[in-house]
Amino acid sequence: MRARSFAYSALLFLVSTFSTPVMAQFQQPTDEELKMTADAKYPGAAAVYLNIEEIANDPLHYESFYARIKVLTEKGKELATVEVPYLRSRYKISDIKARTIHADGTVIPLAGKPEDLLVSKKGDRQVDKKVFTLPSVEVGSILEYRYDLRYDDNHFSSPLWEIQRDYSVRKAHYQFTPFQNFMPGTHATTSMYLTDAKGNTVNTLIWWMNLPKGTTITTDATAGSYNLDVTDIPPRPDEEWMPPIQSLLYKVFFYYKSASNAQEFWTKEAKDWSKDVDKFAEQSKTIHEAVAGLIAPTDSEMVKAQKLYKAVEALDNTDYSRKKSESELKQLKLKEAKHAEDTWKQKSGDSEDIALLYLAMVRSAGLTAYAIKVVARNKGVFDPTYMDLDQLDDTVILLGIDGKGMLVDPGEKMAPFTTLNWRHSDAGGLRQSAEGPGYQATPIQAYAANATIRTGDILLDAHGEITGNIQIVMAGQEALRWRQTALRNDETEVKKEFDKELEGMVPDGVEAHVDHFLSLGDPDTNLMAIVKVKGTLGTATSKRLMLPGFFFAAQGHLPFVKEEKRQIAVDMHYGERVSEQITYHLPDGVTVEGAPPDANIPWTGHAAFVTKTVSTAGQVVVSRTLARAFTQAKPEEYQDLRGFYQKVAASDQQQLVLTAVSVAAKGN
Repeated sequence: MRARSFAYSALLFLVSTFSTPVMAQFQQPTDEELKMTADAKYPGAAAVYLNIEEIANDPLHYESFYARIKVLTEKGKELATVEVPYLRSRYKISDIKARTIHADGTVIPLAGKPEDLLVSKKGDRQVDKKVFTLPSVEVGSILEYRYDLRYDDNHFSSPLWEIQRDYSVRKAHYQFTPFQNFMPGTHATTSMYLTDAKGNTVNTLIWWMNLPKGTTITTDATAGSYNLDVTDIPPRPDEEWMPPIQSLLYKVFFYYKSASNAQEFWTKEAKDWSKDVDKFAEQSKTIHEAVAGLIAPTDSEMVKAQKLYKAVEALDNTDYSRKKSESELKQLKLKEAKHAEDTWKQKSGDSEDIALLYLAMVRSAGLTAYAIKVVARNKGVFDPTYMDLDQLDDTVILLGIDGKGMLVDPGEKMAPFTTLNWRHSDAGGLRQSAEGPGYQATPIQAYAANATIRTGDILLDAHGEITGNIQIVMAGQEALRWRQTALRNDETEVKKEFDKELEGMVPDGVEAHVDHFLSLGDPDTNLMAIVKVKGTLGTATSKRLMLPGFFFAAQGHLPFVKEEKRQIAVDMHYGERVSEQITYHLPDGVTVEGAPPDANIPWTGHAAFVTKTVSTAGQVVVSRTLARAFTQAKPEEYQDLRGFYQKVAASDQQQLVLTAVSVAAKGN
């Protein structure tokens, strides 16, 4: 349950009276519920929600939540700890009641006092959470609890009903009673005016919903409420490489708006947003002087854009370091940035501040530039039918260079010029333009821009013992990821994290450790990791050494091979090209008996897999390249996608077989 609130101004005395909603009472479990040991529809499920009820009554400034949960496995016991976040200055959590019912019918009530923990605090805005743990929970128990949320008389709130959860829901009931003039069947003259955060008079109650087929919201004009009853809701999908699942789950949003439809809403919001952007990025003497000191009059438009980009990238981006508290800002005589010049003077700001500072500076340099506000693809998908500007997350800048459009990501620390973080590619949102603001979707990334190349020289002895060095060169998103990791950690910690990833790729029996990085702090150069490897590779018999065909594919962790069906689209974030070339230096007398056959496996228009083995006296070179041009795939494309990866997996199972006149098996 989540609430969004709005202020109101009382112009006339509210004379209407409202009855207190009927609250869910604790229920006597049935024999079937007590004896239940599994969810027949979802074998292996750790728990099942037997009942959920959410009641929201805006005129009474009240919400309640009730749940009954059957614990089926040890993992399901995690649901015994309940956390309820709330805005401390506006809301109050009260009347918490809970109990545990064992499979034999024994009832153990909640006895301890819930904890009140701080989640975050910024100025007067403090988010806390109430935490309580149901007692004596064991596999087979039924968890039952309820609580109330109340908010002050100066605010109205609209609910978010999260219909789909981690576990299946057998039965749920939702009810919302809105402010009087927004009740179904109401046509009276308003006696109060709700106003949004910008002071606009609210005149419409809107709801956005994603519900199972055949399910809809009903209205009760007598009670003045909107209602929803659902049964047999499946658990949230859990598939490999899903898009942000929160955008796809069953849910209902209610919200009060000062617009009657989506087009009206977004037209107004886009204009207000664009106006706010221009105000922050407005020109000033400070900006003009800074730009004049960074570029030369003879510089081309491209050089000007690059120089200014490098200057803002060098600032302290507090999203990657640490945002200063209000007391620290005051002590340092700094302030929250309201204009681009504030960010420049303080030499620091968050990603949004720095992106808009860059916008101000390139405009000062005479370049055409516009802001684009997008939904970060790791968080959601832009939906213009959902009327909420808060779904937009990050800002990128569109430059006009020599008559051509070019996107840059100055708020993304360590991103090379013209490289967007994948979260900002193929992402929808709003944009500025010469014709006025409107919708925009950023382009998908070219797969060739994201490359990882692993090149190794490995010395092999007759027993399969190896030593060697591997160079891993990264460009694009992998390089950006590791450089941003280094912003938050020292190099020792980055090495540990890199080693951990290597552990999941190299063959069993082999140790791989980063010796050092090259260009870790230089985003304009390819990132290189120098890796040392040692250990035992493959198995040895009296006459043969049998090695994995491909060094970095030895553990066979390819996606989609085991997942037979697909409900949700595939989102692999970005296209890429990953290749390896390993040269094995063989001991005297050892020759190649068998090697992975050369392969060329296409998924036309989407991906390609190529392998090649070259044997010469004293060495064998094994190469493998997987190029993936696609980023997303629809469920109806899944069988073709899976078929491609199954062929790749089969190829990866090939072995490199070496033989010698006499190879003494280790330990024989």
